Amino acid sequence: MSDSVRPEQAAFAELEQLVKHLGDELAAFRRRALQAEAKLKGLESTGVKGVASPERIQFLERENAGLNNRLEAARVRTQQMIERVRFLKQQHDGVATR
Repeated sequence: MSDSVRPEQAAFAELEQLVKHLGDELAAFRRRALQAEAKLKGLESTGVKGVASPERIQFLERENAGLNNRLEAARVRTQQMIERVRFLKQQHDGVATR
């Protein structure tokens, strides 16, 4: 039985391997956390105040939709005015040539 490993030694070796893997994962998570913190600090230094809440995003989306509606209405009114000006110009040019 000298060439076989005792069960407690095998379990200890497996546990040691698991602890090593957990240490590697912890180090990777720490690197990612540090990168995320650095990115957040960079964003904050440019004036961005973190991530917007879902309520804020919904508010901005509604506001954006309202502004888009107003912009489209302004486009329609502008087109109508351009057509009226063209009509009036045609009327004026027709009267001037008579």
